[in-house]
Amino acid sequence: MIKKILPFLLLCILFIVSCGTNNVDGYGYARPVYVAPGVGLGTIIAVVISWTRNKSILWAIIHGILGWLYVIYALIVGKKD
Repeated sequence: MIKKILPFLLLCILFIVSCGTNNVDGYGYARPVYVAPGVGLGTIIAVVISWTRNKSILWAIIHGILGWLYVIYALIVGKKD
């Protein structure tokens, strides 16, 4: 019984601790997170998969914009004949 409850309790403790560490000004407001624009890992993988399958720059650009969505699609559909 304790082996089933222990991971859940650890997860709850980590969640509670992480909620309290982002306090910046003492009023409970979290610091905003800035995500810089750029080429991410999903974009690179999508472009490589698209170029390998289609040999088309236009499709590689479109799939690079879609990023991880195209990567997941390519994994589900499988190899193109």
